[in-house]
Amino acid sequence: MTTTTQNAWPISLEFFPPKTPEGADKLTAVRQQLYPLKPQYCSVTYGAGGSTQDGTIQTVRAILAEGVDAAPHFSCIGATKAGVREQLAQFQADGIRRIVALRGDLPSGYGGFGEFRYASELVAFIREATGDHFHIEVAAYPEMHPQARNPAADLKAFVAKVQAGADVALTQYFFNADAYFRFVDDVAKAGVSIPVVPGIMPITNASQLIRFSDACGAEIPRWVRSRLEGFGDDKASIQAFGLDVVSALCERLREGGAPGVHFYTMNQAGPVKALCERLGL
Repeated sequence: MTTTTQNAWPISLEFFPPKTPEGADKLTAVRQQLYPLKPQYCSVTYGAGGSTQDGTIQTVRAILAEGVDAAPHFSCIGATKAGVREQLAQFQADGIRRIVALRGDLPSGYGGFGEFRYASELVAFIREATGDHFHIEVAAYPEMHPQARNPAADLKAFVAKVQAGADVALTQYFFNADAYFRFVDDVAKAGVSIPVVPGIMPITNASQLIRFSDACGAEIPRWVRSRLEGFGDDKASIQAFGLDVVSALCERLREGGAPGVHFYTMNQAGPVKALCERLGL
């Protein structure tokens, strides 16, 4: 096992906003279990069309009050410039200094895009409205955005976000390290030099992971999918196998020079703690 000093490989954590008071209490307990890992910051997701906006901001405020940096996801689909400007002012009033800027998904039945069609337009607007106040993270897709026409178009869209003023990229989760390293090489050849932080999804629930991955375009290698399906309902075997697979992926990313790791926690402490213990973080 490779061990490192604390924070030698920076980590960040992603949560989703709870929908009930019980969920909020559970998430508070989860965060307290994970804070000893010394995350650089925690991000909080945002529903389609901003449908969880209140829960997102409440969770971000709670994290900031606990003494940890926090970043709301902020999507622009269906938004107006006036509305975004108002929200940015609220972020500043709340002491928020980080934003994960996304295009976002249209909620079902929604009629149009609003005044922003692309995340690059949102990033440019944030910079225009607030200067360097915010540290802006944007999304990256090592295996290509599921709605992109082709890899070249996807790379062009990513470069546009960086040129608009993004500071760091967070990737969609993946299980193929080669896809990540190829993407980083392509980004460098395109003249982009911001850090590209790999997003990591712990494997804890096979059916849920397969469903998520099929929906978002993240490839599960055939041998991994076959093993997961072969375990059936044996949760212990799924989790032990998942820990082996994902920790090996993280080791390869670290050895290859990835600048840190962003864990998709699914509001659970155990899987991330187990991974960090295995990795010596």
